[in-house]
This record gives sequence, C-alpha cells and structure tokens, in this order.
Amino acid sequence: MNQRAALRWYGAGAAAARTGDEMSGTALLLAGLAVTGSAATASSLLAALTVSAAIGGPVFGALLDRSARPGRLLAGALAGYATGLVIILVTLGRVPVSVSVLVALCAGLLGPALSGGWTSQLPRLVPYERLPRANALDAMTFNGASLAGPALAGAVAGVAGAPAGVAVATALICLALPSALALPTLRTRAVRSVRAARRPDRAGRPSMDGPSPDLATTLATDVAAGFRAIVRIRPLARATTTSVVSCVGQGMLVACAPLLGARVFGSPAHGALLLSGVAVAALTANAVLSARPRPARPDTVVAYGPLVIAGGLLLAATGHPVPVVAAALLVGLGEGPQLTGLFAIRHREAPERLRGQIFTTGASLKITGFALGAGVAGPLATWSLPGVLLTAAGVQALATLWFVVSRYARRGRRPSRGPWSRPCSRSS
Repeated sequence: MNQRAALRWYGAGAAAARTGDEMSGTALLLAGLAVTGSAATASSLLAALTVSAAIGGPVFGALLDRSARPGRLLAGALAGYATGLVIILVTLGRVPVSVSVLVALCAGLLGPALSGGWTSQLPRLVPYERLPRANALDAMTFNGASLAGPALAGAVAGVAGAPAGVAVATALICLALPSALALPTLRTRAVRSVRAARRPDRAGRPSMDGPSPDLATTLATDVAAGFRAIVRIRPLARATTTSVVSCVGQGMLVACAPLLGARVFGSPAHGALLLSGVAVAALTANAVLSARPRPARPDTVVAYGPLVIAGGLLLAATGHPVPVVAAALLVGLGEGPQLTGLFAIRHREAPERLRGQIFTTGASLKITGFALGAGVAGPLATWSLPGVLLTAAGVQALATLWFVVSRYARRGRRPSRGPWSRPCSRSS
C-alpha cells in the first residue's frame, strides 16, 4: 500500500470513528430523554461519557506508546467504546440508572482513542515533509465529524427513534476497525520516514526520540513522563494551555446555542444550525489551508485563533439575526485553523516515545476544559445570555494573552524549524 492509499485508508477510519464519537453523545442524550423521560438522567449519561476522558486519555496514551502494535490497541479501544454504547442501549430503562451511568463512565475512558489516538499515528504513515498537508486533512475529519455527527443523530432519531441513533453511532465506530487494524502494517512501511524526521532540538542536543535508559517500566511513571513533557517543552505547554482555555470558551458557546437559537430565531433547534455553521466554516478554512503551498506558522495560528473566535462571540452577544449568523462563521474560521495548528505543534515538539500520550492527554485536557465551560455557562445563562457570550469572548482573549506573554517571556529561544517553518512543495 503506497503512502497516498495509506493516508486515504487512515482518513476513512478516522472520519468514521470521529463521526460516531460526535454522534454518540447527542444520540445518548436523546435516547436517555426518550426512554426515561428525565432530562437529569439524560444529562448524567452524557456527562459520564465525557468526564472520564480526563483519566482515560493519559493512561491510554501511555499504553499506546508502549505497544509494539498500536493499531491493535486502538482497535481494541474502538471495540470497547462501541460495546459500552451497546450495553447502555440494552440496559437503559431496564436496570437502575446508576448502572447505565457507570457503563457510560467506563466507556468514556476510551473516548480519547477516537480523537488523539488516531492523530498520534499520522507520522507513521507519511514522510515528515508531507505532514503539514496530512495534518490539515486530519483536522478536517474532526470538523466534518462535528458537523455530521449531531445532525445525523437528530435525523436518525426523528426517523427511527432515539435509540436507533445510538445504534448507528456504534456501527460507525465499528466501521473504523479495519483501518485501525491496518495501522501496524502501515507503521512498519513508514518507519524509515519517521526515523529520518528525527532531528536535534534547539540547543543541538540529540532528540528525545527512541528508547531511553532512564525510562521507567511502570505505567504510572510513563503517564508522569507524558505530563512532564507537556509541561517542560515550552512550545507544547503554551499551545496546550491556550487550547484548553479556548475550549472553556467554546463549551460556553455550545451550552448557550439552544438559548441563542430560541431568542434570536424563535426555536432552540436553530441553535444546532448555528453550530453546524461553525463546523462548515471550520471545514472550509482547513480545506483552504491544506491547499496552500506554504502553510501558516502553527504557533501564530494557535496564538491568534482565539481572538477570531472572540470576535465572533462579541457579534453573537448583539442578539440580532445577521450578526449572529456572521458570528457562527467567524467562530468556525477561528476554530478550524486553530485545531490544525495545535496538531502541527504536537507533531513538531512531541518526543516520539511519548507521542501517543501527548496527543491523548491533550485531547483529555481539552474535553475537560470544554465540559468546565459548558457547566459554568448554565448558571450564568440564567443571569444574562449576552453576559455569558461576553464572558466567553473574554476567556478567548485570555487564551491569546497567555500565549503571547508566555512566548515572549524568553525571547532568546529560537523557534523550532520544520515543515511548518520552511517552504513546502505543492505536492506536500
């Protein structure tokens, strides 16, 4: 299998898994409400499915880095997540709610495998010089999934009933299994490209990639090593913190979307359409970026993307139809490239022996930030919907401020060099 075919095979699996992931949350929420008639039960299922990712991400990443055949481990995680959804679907309304919530909590531990677990394997498939374009295409699968997943869940629920949405989400995740199982073979075919990409750090020291005699064998120590890498590698720490803070603001926007749709357009359902507009704009922006012969510097995109999102949130706070529609598009134009830039920084800075942990831990932290923002937005919305949106805009501005201040605190450090900082051929 050549590199182009390998990337298409990877993209198909990642798109299916991520669409199933995005669909599963909405479908589970609708199924919980339809079966039990309790909004509290439905929200508790969704919360359990997402909150446990903060624990599962770092642990799964450590296991992924330690595995000689990461594709099999990734496939096992997909199968485990799908099995959890099936158990919830079968037991919902037939057993105490606490049992279903516990199953959702266990399934959520594997959630980061559907996001960061895939992306961490991308450098195994393409040479380092082709990573910028492959990275943008990979980010597009996230944007497409965030657009198609919730819409598909609503459509299936309307046609075949809410539980059918959970079944379809499960089927999509299972469709990704062949691609995951193929990753070990693809990994061995691309290993020369990965090794060729290893390079000294800014001070000229050898790369951290490869086995280290000081690397502990215990899983707990491996997890700690991943966290230390995120904290100590300054460009990685800046990008991670900025993205997590930005996700707090994004969570606030998503939580307010139904209220915004009801107030401005007369129906909470129009809030979902606004979020679809965000996803379309993000997908379009990343498509344009992937076609550029010379990608934008990822540090710049991650730093100032939150300001673009903040501008959209300020427009949304006006409460008028045209500015609100423009706000959704502007938020998407900020979110899409920001995600691409974040992936680029992780690929550039992550030591290969910790790559899986850094991607899955980063995904877990972002999910946690998103959940925090959504949780805070509820009480604030009872006070003032424009106040929540203005607060979210302030959070986005804080994300950019943190990046800029932390970046220029040490002016003597030279920027990393890689395919994101030098011209690329049009074929890359």
